[in-house]
Amino acid sequence: MKNYNKVKGLNGEEIAKKYIKSQRFKILELNYSNFCGEIDIIALDNDCYVFIEVKTRSSLDFGRPGEAVNKFKQNHIKKTAQAYMILNKIKNVPVRFDVIEVLPEEINHIRNAF
Repeated sequence: MKNYNKVKGLNGEEIAKKYIKSQRFKILELNYSNFCGEIDIIALDNDCYVFIEVKTRSSLDFGRPGEAVNKFKQNHIKKTAQAYMILNKIKNVPVRFDVIEVLPEEINHIRNAF
């Protein structure tokens, strides 16, 4: 089951990457990690740095994919993003945290998710 979820997640990230490109975002990093954690996609939307968490599900049996991005996960992503900004000497720019839900027949982009 663990391998299935990993493959499903990687497929979802590929779908999200294509979607982000179609929205004219510039992808800066894929599966970025540092000492704080991992972020699925880091992109630029015009001049705004966007840190994107991708959640993939094969059905809604256990709720919307984005519901899995709880406060703990949000704080983890924020700390990882902050470290990314510091490590790359990026200051005084707009920042946003998005979630992309990938389902079999749907892509839902939640801007400013948290």
